[in-house]
Amino acid sequence: MIIIAGKLWVDAADRGAYLAGCSSIVEQARAAVGCLDFALSADSIEPGRINVYERWKTDEDLARFRGAGPESEQVAQIRDAEVSKYRIFDVEAP
Repeated sequence: MIIIAGKLWVDAADRGAYLAGCSSIVEQARAAVGCLDFALSADSIEPGRINVYERWKTDEDLARFRGAGPESEQVAQIRDAEVSKYRIFDVEAP
């Protein structure tokens, strides 16, 4: 399993519009083969922060979905990012 997790920062005044512009991407990801979860959400205490969480079955599933990557308009709005890819080899119930 692959987990993509981290955070993006956009201008606080633009965060709502940025997230609204991502809703179709979230829908596409969740419908994609191998997607187990996909979420982009506003942080509850930092006005310009967006939390990123994705879960994929395989690298191939992730690569197939990513294709060319985000739209250039979205990339231009990102002021900073800290996003990492994690490989999970075992999952246990809490």
